[in-house]
Amino acid sequence: MNLSRADHSLSPPRVDIPRDYNAAHDLLARNTGHPGKPAFIDAISGATLSYGELDEQAHRFANALRAQGFAPESRVLLAMLDTPEWPVAFLGCILAGVVPVAANTLLTTPDFDFMLRDSRAQGLIVSKALLPAFEPLIGQIPTLRTVITAGDDSSSNTALAQMVLAQAATKTVAPTCADDACFWLYSSGSTGTPKGTVHLHSHLIQTAELYGRGVLGIQATDVVYSAAKLFFAYGLGNGLTFPMSVGATAILLPARPTPAEVFRILKEHQPTIFYGVPTLYAALLADPARPPRSEMNLRVCTSAGEALPAGIGNKWAAEYGCDILDGIGSTEMLHIFLSNRPGDVRYGSTGKAVPGYALRIVGDDGRDCSVGEIGELQISGPSSALMYWNSRARTKATFAGEWTRSGDKYTVDADGYYTYSGRTDDMLKVGGIYVSPFEVEASLMTHPAVLEVAVVGLADADQLVKPKAFVVLKKGQTASADDLKAHVKQQLAPYKYPRWVEFVDELPKTATGKIQRFKLRQGTA
Repeated sequence: MNLSRADHSLSPPRVDIPRDYNAAHDLLARNTGHPGKPAFIDAISGATLSYGELDEQAHRFANALRAQGFAPESRVLLAMLDTPEWPVAFLGCILAGVVPVAANTLLTTPDFDFMLRDSRAQGLIVSKALLPAFEPLIGQIPTLRTVITAGDDSSSNTALAQMVLAQAATKTVAPTCADDACFWLYSSGSTGTPKGTVHLHSHLIQTAELYGRGVLGIQATDVVYSAAKLFFAYGLGNGLTFPMSVGATAILLPARPTPAEVFRILKEHQPTIFYGVPTLYAALLADPARPPRSEMNLRVCTSAGEALPAGIGNKWAAEYGCDILDGIGSTEMLHIFLSNRPGDVRYGSTGKAVPGYALRIVGDDGRDCSVGEIGELQISGPSSALMYWNSRARTKATFAGEWTRSGDKYTVDADGYYTYSGRTDDMLKVGGIYVSPFEVEASLMTHPAVLEVAVVGLADADQLVKPKAFVVLKKGQTASADDLKAHVKQQLAPYKYPRWVEFVDELPKTATGKIQRFKLRQGTA
């Protein structure tokens, strides 16, 4: 097979979606045959929402939105912790034809101010614990007319639960079509200002069928837990769309996914599918209180957000008897389009194209790269976002006709396995030769004292770019900068070693665990 050109999956599957289609109605209708089965379980309170209750409450909330005058295509910002009320609000909006805009719950008041103004949201659904961040904005946003709090609420704001109880369970579905705008996700901000990414009604089920079923083999008997939150594209598929598409049960954690909390969930709720990110897997493996594999019931683990270092994958598989399927997705493509798969895991590689997606690697000259040549990964597939809201220039730069530019540098080998080489804006040219920061990071991660690392480019006294490493050491471990430099020189070509090593307590990250290298480059971490 000639892989120097675009890699189109052999006989890619096709998901036929009718023109008249509502994503929430589809997900709910798939589960009417088992109304008593748990759909979502709150890992903190133990509250369980059955599929029958979810169907009724989502429709009641849709009716409440209509009663409050929310018109189809109006927008509502969701800033909610991961509790069973999240899917009620999200699906209820879609049933009413209202567009939910999922927001990162760990952002600041200025960030929320930007999102509310940029989206022109008419409504805000906010968990009571998050309300203080919005209080300075209420009454200051011209378009915002309704604030709905989630959870018990004694203030003057309308509580979501009260709105649901006050409405009839009449099942009225907005007459949307597959190509209508369905929901927005703001990009995580790993490369700067968040962008409102507009997705269609057809996209949720496309990712569920192509990756959820096609790669993971998710089924009704599965129990799933995603450390990535529902507001994140990765978490939305993991924790809502995928399980609902087959009638599985999802565990939701409103708190931070600390190693202690994650292991508690894996032991108490016995998930069969666990979705994580590389930094979390590293922390789990470094936890001295980690339980043995006999106390868990995992059959599939996945990783995304950052490339998974081979050492972490191998150690997890050896200790827990379950491979981690490293993959890459994006807010723009909604979920994973390139992945390792069960029975075909090659650690250090991101695997092969998810069936249903086509990939190509393009050089700086715009031509397709040859085998082994570094270039930008571009994707063609059915879940590509419509646009970035209010950002025509960035939309045109990313969504180039059939192809979506990932901003990630990759190589592909003769067997069709793709290997990550860093972000387009993270690639370093040292002495006129491209150096992948991830390659240097992967080398440093093999040092026994290193917990986490990020490598960026820094200009030296002659204004020539060289690698700089920001290193987090494992608790109780020591290493010097010279130790780490020598370690890299033993593994990689000499010009690739980090000229500077800075030890830090933690790396700047988005809420999804993605390292914000732009902050390290700018010195704002």
